[in-house]
Formats: sequence, C-alpha cells, structure tokens
Amino acid sequence: MDKQAFFDGQVFDAYRWFGAHIENQSVIFRVFAPNAAKITVTGAFNSWKEDALQQDGRSGFWSVSVPGAQVGQFYKYRIYAQDGTVTEHCDPYGFAMELRPGCCSVITDLSAYTFTDADWMAARTASPAAPVNIYELHLGSWLQDATDQNGWYRYDTIADRLIPYLREHGFTHVEFLPLSEHPFDGSWGYQNTGFFAPTSRYGTPAQLKALIDRLHHAGIGAIMDFVPVHFAVDSYGLARFDGTPLYEYPHADVGESEWGSYNFIHSRREVRCFLQSAANYWLEEFHFDGLRMDAVSRLIYWQGDPARGVNGDTLEFLKNLNRGLKERHPTALLIAEDSTTYPGVTHPIDADGLGFDYKWDLGWMHDTLCYFQTPPEERPQHRDQLLFSMQYFSNEQYLLPFSHDEVVHGKAAIVQKMWGADLTDKYAQARALYLYMFTHPGKKLNFMGNELGLLTEWNEAAALDHSFEHGPFHTFFCALGQVYRAHPALHCDYETDNFRWIEPQDGAPCVFAWERCGGGERLLAVCNLSDQAQPFSAAPPSVRLLLHTDWTRFGGGTKETDPLFFNISDNISISLPKFSAVLLQIDA
Repeated sequence: MDKQAFFDGQVFDAYRWFGAHIENQSVIFRVFAPNAAKITVTGAFNSWKEDALQQDGRSGFWSVSVPGAQVGQFYKYRIYAQDGTVTEHCDPYGFAMELRPGCCSVITDLSAYTFTDADWMAARTASPAAPVNIYELHLGSWLQDATDQNGWYRYDTIADRLIPYLREHGFTHVEFLPLSEHPFDGSWGYQNTGFFAPTSRYGTPAQLKALIDRLHHAGIGAIMDFVPVHFAVDSYGLARFDGTPLYEYPHADVGESEWGSYNFIHSRREVRCFLQSAANYWLEEFHFDGLRMDAVSRLIYWQGDPARGVNGDTLEFLKNLNRGLKERHPTALLIAEDSTTYPGVTHPIDADGLGFDYKWDLGWMHDTLCYFQTPPEERPQHRDQLLFSMQYFSNEQYLLPFSHDEVVHGKAAIVQKMWGADLTDKYAQARALYLYMFTHPGKKLNFMGNELGLLTEWNEAAALDHSFEHGPFHTFFCALGQVYRAHPALHCDYETDNFRWIEPQDGAPCVFAWERCGGGERLLAVCNLSDQAQPFSAAPPSVRLLLHTDWTRFGGGTKETDPLFFNISDNISISLPKFSAVLLQIDA
C-alpha cells in the first residue's frame, strides 16, 4: 500500500494491506492505530495469549506475522492506550466476525469462492434508460428457517426461494439492508462494527458470494445498503480505537448522532480511506451491482440540518468517494438516500454535482401518500400533490421509493395508509397507487411486503406473512411488474419528451392521465381517484388495454371480458370505476 496516499486520503483498497492476510504458512496482521502505546493480537492460534505487533517507526502502522494461524480461527486486538487502559477490539478491516454477542474477528480467505458471472459483469449497465425495479429486503425476516434457532436462512440456501420470487415480480434488482456485521438486530444493520465483514447471521463471505453469483446468472442485480455516516458505539468496535477518538469526532456535540451512534470524522484522510476501501470492497470482492448510501443529508449538511450549513469536509469526501468508485466500477449504481433539496446530487462531479446515478425522491413519496390518505371529498383541493412532482423532476435522476422507513414505527403498511375503513376500497386505492407509481417517471423501489398487500407493518423479529402470496393484490403486483419490464416507454425516465400530462376533457378533478413515450411506443395511463365512477375522454382513438386495476382477478369488480370503451369516434371514452386505473398502449 502507498502509505503516503493513505495519509492523503486517496486509497480505495486499504483492505488488501490491513486486516489478517494469509501468507505462506503464516497470517500477517496489520492495523492502523497512531496513538496506541502497545498492540497485541490474541486468538485460537496462540491459545489466547498475546503476540505483540510492531510499529513501523512512529507511523501508526502496526503488524505481526503469526506462524500456524489458520483460516476460521477467531482473533482480537488488545489496544494499550497511552493512559494505561487496555481495550479489546475486533479488526476494523476484518473480513468476518463471529455471531453476536461474540465480537471476535475471523481469519478469512477471500479467494475461497470463484465467481462464474463474467458475462453478467461484462454486460452490466448503469444506463438511465435501463429498467430499474428494486426489491428492498431484510434478509433475516423475509423468510425464516424452522431448522435454525434464530430462524435465519444462509445466504446461499435462501437463493432457491428468493430468485424465483424476484423473477415472478419483474424485479430487476434486490437491495439488501446493510449486511455489514452489526451487534444489535434492531438496528437492521445500520449501526456497524464490521465494515468489511458480511454478517455471520446468514453465513460466510463465500456463501454471500454464491448468492450474488446465482442472482447474476438469473439476470438480477444485487445492491448493498452502505452506511458511510456513523458506526456503533460498542467498545470493541471503532470507538476510541487507539485510546483516542480515531474514527469519530472528539466532541460529543457533533460526534454523537440522533441514532445514538458515533459520527465518522470525514476530515481525517485515514478515515476517508477506510470508508472508500469499504465501499470499493463490496463492489470489487462481492460483485455487488451498486451501493445505496444511507443518510446522505448528513454528508451534505452539518448533522443533516441545512440551517447549520454545508459541511465542506464531508462533501469533499463524498465527491472523492463517488469519483473513485465510478473510475473503478463505471457500471455500478450509486444511489443517494437524500431528503434535502441540495442541487446536483445526480449531476457529474466535474459539473459541480455529487456524482450519484439516482436520488430517492422523498418529496414524491410524501406527497403521494398524503394524497391517498386524504378523504375523497377533499381530494379536488389537493390535486397539486400529484401534479407537483413533474415540476421539479428534471432537476435530478430520481428513484421513487416506498422503503422500509415507510412501514415501521407506527407508520402502517402501504395498504393501511389508504383512506377509509373498508378493505375493498383500501386495496382498490393501493392498486391505483402502484399503477401511478410504475408509470410515473423514475426508477422504482419497494420494501418487502409491499408486493403482498400486507395489513401489518414490518417487524424485523418476525417472518414476512407469506399467506398473502398469490392473493388478488399480489397477483396484481406481479402483473404490474411484468408489464413494467416489458415496455421500454416506462424505462426512458429522464428524456424531456418521455412524459406529458393529458387534461381530461370531462374536467373531473380526481381523474389524472399522462402519456409515456420511448422505445418506439406510446402508453397512456389514466387514474380515477374519486369514490365515484368517472368518465374519461381523450384522443387518440386507437388504443389497446394492457392492465386494469379493477379486474376481478386483482380483487376488483370488472371482468376482463367486459368492454372498456363505451364510445369510440375521434376520441377514446372510458368509464372508470371508483379508485381504479388503466394502462393503455397507443397504436401507431
């Protein structure tokens, strides 16, 4: 490793040097701890006694070679601080860890698995014209294994159920909530202790690689949630690693996050190399097809608050991170979970942007759900909640999310959010909501369970209720996903002539219509979001019905054999049942 580049914050593969690496019949342990007085490594290989690491001058680089150490053995570092205290830590660059509540790192051979996905990797694209329909997944609660005491499937064995499921729905990618090692199940992986260690809850690094390899052979991309803002406070992790705040701010007012974790100090170049290397590690070593970066607002503004101003150090880190990742992985997707209005998040870095491929459109999510929670008699006064998104949509390359954040902590499941108490009406509105989502410009993301039409919010400690599988709503969602995949007009999201609103000739305030163009086809979507049947008339007359949310197999009252058009002359005329939507293909 170029040590000067490390101190300059330019290294993206520090994990190749730091950590525990097998060399001949020994394992060499390397760690960075510039303020430590002494460091030893203890593990199964030395009967949990201590082998002292030696520092290279006063550089902060410590290392020792231990003969006879073997793959699979546990180890820890004992850090002796200048004040005489001694703390045991896991390896910041460790490639595996034991299952919680244990906290040892595990000697791991990263070359133990050989990928067979060369064709996928060569054909992979980050083109904004490609379809992106993401299934956001918490691996431990999607499906539970009755033979495991915790209910966890292994990375590789869950593939047998997961891959056909993804294909059935027309999903293009699966996005895993953070798989980096973490001590607390209830953090869902967002408070890490092992930034280079796939959580042992679901198996080994090799088994995770096998899952991704199989996904690629099935034509499905894998995205990893990555957490570059903060880390867990557990004493064995990064906290006060060398006896001083090495990875975190030294002051609590900016060093502690709203989640009870420690904020990374991105102004330190060594910390930048740590995070840059971790991000690159998942793309390089595990063939992930993208990273969704969590809490980007905290990397733009001081603690995510625009009133406190832009944080120049974190913004510089973010730009350098995205630039470096794109240089190494130009076809990997970089996705920002950003709730701010900071401009240029998806613009090129050379054009003063942040270099992401996509940004979550949380404004669209909020406005849309608010509209569907509004009583029908009040909806005419809230029409702009659905129209507003296209006034700003050209500013960024947006992704439309209904994520895990919207179905936890008392927020209710998506179907529950719909107005009214009658379940028939709730499901009808949810079907119309999703047709609106999938025909609105922007890539798509849905958290697991949304596709089933669940009536309870997500609980990470319980399995998803698969009894809803193949019910009417689930049947609709699968059909919608397949229609999305099949029609290129729904993929060309960011072309200026891809979208236009159609003004209904009947002037019904709760009827919305829009046209999508691209890939040599034109589509027309029409939604009636009132609680009464509504007519819709517009040109042109020659259309073909692709999908109707009110079909009986989806839980509605319209037979597929029922005529849709009650009059065709110079215009098309449709009678839309309450809370329904249709997707039409306009013939050339």
